[in-house]
Amino acid sequence: MATPARLGVLGGSFDPPHIAHLAVASEAFHALALERVLFVPAAAPPHKEGGERTPAHVRLELTSLAVDEDLRFTASGIEIEHGLVYTADTLRALRERYPDHELVFILGSDALLQFDTWHAPDEVLSLCTLAVAPRPGDPPEAVAAAAARWGERRVAVLDAPALAVSSSEIRARVARRRPIRYLVPQRVEQYIQETGLYR
Repeated sequence: MATPARLGVLGGSFDPPHIAHLAVASEAFHALALERVLFVPAAAPPHKEGGERTPAHVRLELTSLAVDEDLRFTASGIEIEHGLVYTADTLRALRERYPDHELVFILGSDALLQFDTWHAPDEVLSLCTLAVAPRPGDPPEAVAAAAARWGERRVAVLDAPALAVSSSEIRARVARRRPIRYLVPQRVEQYIQETGLYR
């Protein structure tokens, strides 16, 4: 019996998508022999409260611009189209859409350290395995302990570069008229400049 193809799923606000997102997806693709990585912008991220949020359709367009030139990556509007909020619901919907694939959910170590606060974490782990990218400032021993808690066969810690780039930092730089070249893909930078987004 053939081993099912593995599909990576990288969720986030992507407001905007930046080089750290792409580096993590690239590492997961390589390390875990993924067929493809889906970038899934959140309709309304449950862990992010307050503040003005860029409209979902704009974040989906930014994500498409960021990944469309890399054949390993695809932007998916599944959460936005169906108004999905929780990761478990997204994974169930993806299971229906890709029934012949094994799902690998890619997340940062900061999210893993809070995984027990997520909606239905055990259900999430019944639908996928986790691939964890180190984030700057998260102690490796704490990340390893969190991964071990949920099970070595269910959680893999990636050897990805811990790039200290954040979407909030990029938005702040744009607002201050500071350059963002090399922090975001060129097409994302161009869109932000042409539309005045984050100004």
